[in-house]
Amino acid sequence: MMEAGMEAGQLLTLLIIALALGMDAFSLGIGIGLRGIRLRDIIKLSAIIALFHIIMPLMGIITGKYVSSMLGNVTTIVAGGLLLLLGAHMIYSSFRGSNELIIDHRSGLGVLLFSLSVSIDSFSTGISLGMFAADIWLTVLLIGFFGGLMSILGLMLGTKISSSLGEYGEACGGVILFTFGLLFLF
Repeated sequence: MMEAGMEAGQLLTLLIIALALGMDAFSLGIGIGLRGIRLRDIIKLSAIIALFHIIMPLMGIITGKYVSSMLGNVTTIVAGGLLLLLGAHMIYSSFRGSNELIIDHRSGLGVLLFSLSVSIDSFSTGISLGMFAADIWLTVLLIGFFGGLMSILGLMLGTKISSSLGEYGEACGGVILFTFGLLFLF
């Protein structure tokens, strides 16, 4: 019974983290959606973002497991600190107003740069999750799913609402990661 509760708690934690990481794709997707984007481009861009949201945390988890084996008990403090820094950076970026995109989302290079920019924080989070021995495939698939889903929602919603919500989306994701960083430390 206790083990089932722990598994449910881990799943809920992973779902919330995946949603928080997807908020960056959502907020930047709104910005691109406001400029107008075809459905074919929405699907292509979201699929690549989902792929990057799988690859980046997978690389982070592998790195985190390696670091964890070297550091031992210090890993909890390091992982919590990484989440705090990542969350604080996301919050700072959202209020800094740096959501101006100079990347052409229709070019191949633009798609890759955009996908990398919205999934780079998944690498750092993956390092933290690797230190906690989270289930690798469940973790990366959830992060990838939510990264793709949130980018689709952001791109589609961007055609219908103002850009101010995009800033709040990234800030919300940052607050969630910051909170988990605090929980890991205390």
